[in-house]
Amino acid sequence: MALFGDLNIVNTTDKRKLKNVIETAAHLGYSTVAINHVVNLQEKKQEIGKPTCVAELFTSPPTVQGKSKPIKIITRLTVVVSEASHCNELRTTSPRTRLYDLVAVHPKTEKLFHTACMTLDVDIIEIIMTEKQQFHFRRPPVNVAIDRGIVFELVYSPAIKDSTMRRYTISNSLSLMNIGKGKNIIISSGAEKVSVVCIEMSI
Repeated sequence: MALFGDLNIVNTTDKRKLKNVIETAAHLGYSTVAINHVVNLQEKKQEIGKPTCVAELFTSPPTVQGKSKPIKIITRLTVVVSEASHCNELRTTSPRTRLYDLVAVHPKTEKLFHTACMTLDVDIIEIIMTEKQQFHFRRPPVNVAIDRGIVFELVYSPAIKDSTMRRYTISNSLSLMNIGKGKNIIISSGAEKVSVVCIEMSI
């Protein structure tokens, strides 16, 4: 049986809203969700903190629709990197990233994308698909990332809101899938609110 998950539920200080998104995901049949803590090191006062404590959200996580078990809630860190020095937080020696179940990187340039594919200690490479790509996906680094077990994430929520974003999302996703032959690609919501979480079979 296929298991469906959403590995990008954006963390928010509004815990009630976060709980509602997770409860909706469980109701729609998702077996696993990841609470995503996003850090942009280019911005002042941004630093990698501790992950959200799941026990503070739920004493008992909601039950997955159609199943008898509760939804699995894990933690994820996404680091937005716009210069080489930011990558230091994504080396194996960084103690702060080890606090999270999953670690993702959002590279802003082709050089940083190449670095992420080739050397960074991450689980996920997040790519913005809603605008014209500033660089072309190239097969060699993509194949290295696939061989290393890294997955590429496509986020669908912006495509729901705007037709131009939807067109770029489809075009860029097809380009990446062609380069990587459809391997190691996951689709996530990037949800900050209930309305953008979709039934898994409609994605």
